[in-house]
This record gives sequence, structure tokens and C-alpha cells, in this order.
Amino acid sequence: MGSAVSTAENQIFFRSGEIAFFALQNKGSYVFLKSPMNKAQLIETIQKQMGPETTKKAAEEALNAVVEAIKEGVQKDEKVQIIGFGTFVLKTRSARTGRNPKTGEPLEIAESRTVGFKASSSLKD
Repeated sequence: MGSAVSTAENQIFFRSGEIAFFALQNKGSYVFLKSPMNKAQLIETIQKQMGPETTKKAAEEALNAVVEAIKEGVQKDEKVQIIGFGTFVLKTRSARTGRNPKTGEPLEIAESRTVGFKASSSLKD
């Protein structure tokens, strides 16, 4: 059996083994949302996929190498495509006028760069 912890008036956090859920109250009923996989869980999954002889340190190094290669590729080429997974693309957000939420005054938001991800069709299925 899992354990439940109340996090706010309308939220509940529930953990059962390796699976964690957040429950949000919506009009009297709860909607359960599975929490996303974190880096430690991803390292464990990589270790299991690579076999029992693989250490957690080796799995972490492999993950860090892949993440670093994607970062460098996006910064250099502005696009990294992994067939069967998806494409990371560098996007530019143009400068725009926004509003200060506290005062309502208009303010200029500078141009910025961000990374987008588009999942491949095989990942979506």
C-alpha cells in the first residue's frame, strides 16, 4: 500500500513503490497525474537497459554524454534529429511588449532563444 501526503488544500501527493502521483481536486473529484521521471530514475532505467554489469556511475556518464552532445549540437547546428525519437530545434522569440503583472505597466521583453522539441511520429504512437 502507498502513502499519501496532503500538499495543499486541493492537492494530494501519493507514492506507491517507484510510482508517484499528484491528485488535483476539480469540482469535488480528484484527477490523478503521474509525476514525471526525474534524472535519478532515468539513470536507473539506463542501467537496467544496459545490463547487470553496468554501474550507476557508467549509466550517469552515458546520460550526461548524450545530453551534452545534444546541447552542443543545438548550439552549433541549431537542430539535432534523433530518428525514432524526435528533433531538438533552436528557436528565436522576437522582442515584444509585455505587461508587469503587479502594476499593469507595459514593458519591453528582449529577444530570446529557446530550445523546442518535436516528437517523431513513432514516439507519438
